[in-house]
Amino acid sequence: MQQPNQRGGRRVAQGANPMAIRTKKYQLDKNVYTRMALVQVWRKDWWYALIPLVLLLLPAAFSFSWWWVAFAIIVTLLFVLLRSAQVLSVTQVEQGSPLFEKLTYEVDQRQLILKRNEREGMTLSWDMIQKAQKTEDSYMLWLQPPTDAQLPGGWKGWLARTFQVPVFINMPFRIFNSPTDIKRFESILQRKSLLAPVAAQQPNQG
Repeated sequence: MQQPNQRGGRRVAQGANPMAIRTKKYQLDKNVYTRMALVQVWRKDWWYALIPLVLLLLPAAFSFSWWWVAFAIIVTLLFVLLRSAQVLSVTQVEQGSPLFEKLTYEVDQRQLILKRNEREGMTLSWDMIQKAQKTEDSYMLWLQPPTDAQLPGGWKGWLARTFQVPVFINMPFRIFNSPTDIKRFESILQRKSLLAPVAAQQPNQG
């Protein structure tokens, strides 16, 4: 699995852009990340868990046995646990640590910079963001998944493509310094075709 610093992000020290949107410092809690990631994964992949359940229950339809039922449930639960553990691994590996540091964000038309301090940061160009999602209290920016060239061949590559781990940046409304900055940020996302235009509404910064 590729993490942010493996997807082309550059740790750089850049001159300040006076027009950039700058946020307050924010640290994404690992438990919050895991919960949000699991919701996204199982919203999309829930039907994969039905495959072993249905296949292993088929023999029981012709010759009923509680052994087949128990085996089907156990295998399904193992799949759910393994897929969930794969998502949890993002918070455990060193490559994922930049997501959970205390950072400020600097945003302009060219890029998004995740700054640890004035000298250290990671720059993401907008083409490294796959899509954006607006929730009740934050923006979620989903990073592009690895390309086929970055994945292994054969069945390992198929598994990596099929069961990708979502990697995203979460930016709560409350880290922005003003409602104007929120509107400017959303406007950038819309111009980059990452977020569909919606009726203007003022998010709660509380």
